[in-house]
Amino acid sequence: MNADQTIIPATDATAPRERSWHSQIADDKAMLRAARDLTKDIAVARGAIYWPDMIGSALVGYGTLAAAILIENTTLAVALGIVSALTLYRALLFIHEISHLHRDALPGFRTGWNLFVGIPMLTPSFMYEGVHTLHHKRTQYGTVEDPEYLPLALMKPWSLPLFVLIALLAPVALLFRFAVLVPLGAVFPPIRQLTWQRFSALSINPEFRRRPAEGNLKRRVLWQEAGGFVWSWLLIGSIFAFGWRPLLIALAVVSVTAVLNQLRTLVAHLWENEGEAMTVTAQFLDSVNVPPPGLIAEIWAPVGLRYHALHHLMPSMPYHSLPEAHRRLAGELGETSTYHGANHAGMGVLVARIARSTFGRTR
Repeated sequence: MNADQTIIPATDATAPRERSWHSQIADDKAMLRAARDLTKDIAVARGAIYWPDMIGSALVGYGTLAAAILIENTTLAVALGIVSALTLYRALLFIHEISHLHRDALPGFRTGWNLFVGIPMLTPSFMYEGVHTLHHKRTQYGTVEDPEYLPLALMKPWSLPLFVLIALLAPVALLFRFAVLVPLGAVFPPIRQLTWQRFSALSINPEFRRRPAEGNLKRRVLWQEAGGFVWSWLLIGSIFAFGWRPLLIALAVVSVTAVLNQLRTLVAHLWENEGEAMTVTAQFLDSVNVPPPGLIAEIWAPVGLRYHALHHLMPSMPYHSLPEAHRRLAGELGETSTYHGANHAGMGVLVARIARSTFGRTR
């Protein structure tokens, strides 16, 4: 999940353009065939896992947020706020699963998630549905038409901290969108069009403009935006009933979740493509798995996102099946295979790699 940013790629326009190594990679058909054949029996989303995980994460998140607001001990309040940020982050990332679920899978889950998580967090599912799937299109991944791709490894060094820190503003931006831009857009069509094109997608590509919603998505947008509008003004109105402290603490918690997600986004790919179309295997190798034995990745990349490269091989595979799918593919293909090339040790190693690339281009 990514916030809409305005970072412009800072590459040297006078330098001769070289094709990225990814664009020269042919598809590894044996790996693609293994991914298909070895995982057929685990490809069904299980409601008995989705519902308790989502609801439990949200309940812990809201409960610890309420405790952080009510408690007077600052140290304990901060600790509870961190727990709240991490568990709400996990609940929020089910938006990624929703964008891939077949329309007949898990009846009611999208609606339940929106009512319980998406609207209260001012990030309803329409902000990802119909957007994230563009990132998975064979001919659009890594190109200027990909809403979720920037060649971060090829940009200036200052782009990386700015990319992460700008996420601190996400909760205020979302509050402004639903409380101000939605009602103004209902009256003034140009504002409505601007809001939809520029501020209605969880994207990082500043060149992306969202196309009009169609079909069932158009109907979902109406009720989700209405819910976000009502909830945003309830939050603003809470200032008069309870003062500023509860809202500021809630905004701070959501800011932590946004920054954590932005850090995860920073290491979800290698970001080394310069706009060329890529094969599925090249897209896989430009994406990142952070498999076990490390456990920390389950905190910063929950709901299956530690297997992000594997997800690009099998976008519809439910998150709870990705660990087993990884185990099978790693065992079948071995450490010398193409599959192993997308496995990385952790966030620190990946950030260092991207940073080295950006500093290397300044010499």
